[in-house]
Amino acid sequence: MRRLLAYLALTKPRVIELLLVATIPTMLLADRGSVDIRLILATLFGGWLGAASANTLNCVADADIDKLMKRTAKRPLAREAVSTRNAFVFGVTLGVASFTWLWWQANLLSGVLVVVTILFYVLVYTLVLKRRTAQNVVWGGAAGCMPALVGWSAVTGEIGWPAIALFGVVFFWTPPHTWALAMRYKEDYRAAGVPMLPVVATEATVTRQIVVYTWLTVLTTLILLPTTGVIYAAVAVVAGAWFLLMAHQLYAGVRRGESVKPLRLFLQSNNYLAVVFCGLAVDSVLGWQTLGSLIH
Repeated sequence: MRRLLAYLALTKPRVIELLLVATIPTMLLADRGSVDIRLILATLFGGWLGAASANTLNCVADADIDKLMKRTAKRPLAREAVSTRNAFVFGVTLGVASFTWLWWQANLLSGVLVVVTILFYVLVYTLVLKRRTAQNVVWGGAAGCMPALVGWSAVTGEIGWPAIALFGVVFFWTPPHTWALAMRYKEDYRAAGVPMLPVVATEATVTRQIVVYTWLTVLTTLILLPTTGVIYAAVAVVAGAWFLLMAHQLYAGVRRGESVKPLRLFLQSNNYLAVVFCGLAVDSVLGWQTLGSLIH
């Protein structure tokens, strides 16, 4: 049982929650007014396999620095609960299974997108960007946005502009979410030699960037208004105002020289994204008249 739990830990189950948050509402929007439970469950399973593969291979690539950081010292490879070779084989097997499953249950495009996600996350973000630039999570975060494209393609067989907009929401949301966590654990990243923005820049600079990306996140959610109804519009505006308020409060506290709690923004940013995507899911299932059609 202990060995099984170690392999499960390699997949980072809590991180995969983002997959559920992004995939289901995207699929419901793509098939607005209808709910194909079989396809949704099949896509979620295939996407879970892909995310588990990427996370496992990330653990393999980051095993050396995970040992140096208190936050990650208990990961399976850091404490040698699983061998590096076995973890690598496990990660590759999950990736192959993900591609095969999605090709079979959805379509080839969905399977290919998952493979691209895995390769980008491991080869581009983990091995290149993460250890070389403070902009690592900005560009590397693109991997976490891919569930929106996978979900849309599973329903339609193509990539539509609403899926790209949802990709953008997660893309712009990732930096403030991750930088808030990195502010809390910047000494860990410094010890591991990872140049996260809070390690190489002042708190004023970091929180100013958090505000900028929070604004970009909220504005991108509004791009979807023509294809959605009043429920999503209301949720996006209210939740967006709440998220912006938290980001501005963090920035203002730093500027005043106060002792701030960036971890609060990190945790609440999860709630923000969940609320917005849940609002999109409810709006899509009900299938009420879209704001775009009302205008025309």
